[in-house]
Amino acid sequence: MSVGERDAALDAETPGALGGRPPGPHARAVVLLLHGGRSEDATPPTRWNLPGLRMIPFGRAVARATAGHGVAIATARYRFRGWNGERADAAVDALRALDELRRLSGGRPVVLVGHSMGGRAALRAAGHPTVRGVVALAPWCPLDEPVTQLRGTRTVLLHCPVDRVTDARGSWELVRRARAEGAEACGIAMPYGGHTMLRRAGDWHRLTAATVAGLLDVAPLPTAVETRWTTGGEDGSGGRLRYEELALGG
Repeated sequence: MSVGERDAALDAETPGALGGRPPGPHARAVVLLLHGGRSEDATPPTRWNLPGLRMIPFGRAVARATAGHGVAIATARYRFRGWNGERADAAVDALRALDELRRLSGGRPVVLVGHSMGGRAALRAAGHPTVRGVVALAPWCPLDEPVTQLRGTRTVLLHCPVDRVTDARGSWELVRRARAEGAEACGIAMPYGGHTMLRRAGDWHRLTAATVAGLLDVAPLPTAVETRWTTGGEDGSGGRLRYEELALGG
């Protein structure tokens, strides 16, 4: 088998980077959902896996908030359940999905919405030229996670301080370091929901949808978020605010 035949065979065995129905060429913008996973796991996720199902109501909330503005909702497809150390498989798959979206939609702006491992993947992929912003939900943020790729994008991290799976302090530290590098980043402390975001899930959905709509300029951003991007460092908050400081309906 020649090198070209081998590479073609490998490409044929690799699943597409997008799940579900891909966006068409007429989309004006795309929201890419990235679900959670595991630290180490080289097995492929099942079609109806719980982390993936958890993102469905977020996608629906974003679709309602952006209705009539040509915003498509897409889902990244992972090859493996895990991050898998230096391989960073979920981040690689996020970039594959962004490249595929660029081909399908002609480079329309993208907002990434990721939970847990998917939040880490979204943050890693933020330097892709099509990414307008990132909303990371209870993200997995190791203390040595890179942040320079966040310059040029607007980033919001939502995290419940009593999360027992991923540590909210990692999110706040990432926000602090990203801001020190010149990124527009802020963190929002959610008073409930833990890691699964099930308690008062509607608040998580509403805030995510409102933030995405603001990042895509189809609705105003929550005022406290926009203010914190520009003034949050002056009050010692490190770019963090409480959910109660936001004025959201519902």
